[in-house]
Amino acid sequence: MPSPFPGMDPWLEGSEWVSVHTALSAEIARQLAPLLRPRYVARPMRRFSVNDPANIAVDAADAYPDVSVHRSEHRVGEALATTDTATRDRMPNLPLRLQTALVSDEPQYTVEIRDVANRSLVTAIEVLSPSNKGGQGYADYVDKRQRILRSRAHLMEIDLLRQGRRVPMRDPLPGAPYFVFLSRAEDRPVLEVWPIQLKDQLPVVPVPLLPGDSDAPLDLQAAFTAVYDAYNYDLSIDYTRPPEIPLAGEDAAWAARLLEGVVSKRPA
Repeated sequence: MPSPFPGMDPWLEGSEWVSVHTALSAEIARQLAPLLRPRYVARPMRRFSVNDPANIAVDAADAYPDVSVHRSEHRVGEALATTDTATRDRMPNLPLRLQTALVSDEPQYTVEIRDVANRSLVTAIEVLSPSNKGGQGYADYVDKRQRILRSRAHLMEIDLLRQGRRVPMRDPLPGAPYFVFLSRAEDRPVLEVWPIQLKDQLPVVPVPLLPGDSDAPLDLQAAFTAVYDAYNYDLSIDYTRPPEIPLAGEDAAWAARLLEGVVSKRPA
C-alpha cells in the first residue's frame, strides 16, 4: 500500500526513521547510478555519528523515541515495585535505581558521487537524521559540512525532519517543515533551497557534476515511494494514532482530514 501522503510521511519521522534513512540513501544511489554512467559512480557510504540523548531529548515534544530506554524504564519499575516497605525499613540506605544517559554511535549514510577516472569526490548527498540536528552530533555534522564547503565538491542536504536545528544559514529560511539544500561549489556561499510543505510532493532536484556535464535529475518522490512500498511501512504505522513527532496547527488539521478518507479504505 502506498503512503497516504502526497510527499513526506510525517508518521515516519519517529522510531522508523533509522530504517527510512538507510533505505532512502541506498535508493537515491540506486536511482542515480544509471544516470551517471559511464563517467561517475554513486555509492552509499556509512559512517558513525554521536547520538547524545542528554542533548537531543530536551522534553517530550522534542524527543525522538529510544526503544531501549522504554525497555529499561519497564525493568526499573519492576525492580522498585518488588522492594516492599519492610525491606526498606531493614535497609534504610537502599539506593535508588535511576537511568543515566548513554552516548551511542548511530550509523549515518552519505551518498558519494565520484568520478571514475580519479575517484575524487564530486557531490555528497546527505539525508539528515536526528543526530545530525542536535547536541554533539549537530556540531560534528557542521564540522564535516564545513570541510565539504571548503572543498571543490558539491553538497546536497535533504532534511525531511521537522524537529532539530536546520543547517547554518545567513539568510532566514521560509516557514516549511522540510527542505532540500544544494550548495554548488562555484556558487558558494549562495545555496539553492527547496522549501517543502506537508501537502507538496517531494521535488525533482538537480545533482551537479563536474564542469561541462549536465546535472543529473534526482526524483525524491520516486525514491521515497519506492522505499515506502518496498519495506511495507504501511504494516508498521498506525495512522489512527497521532505521529510520534506531533503535528500542529493547519498541518495537523489537514493530515486528519486526509487520513479520514484513507484509513477506512485500508484492509484490516
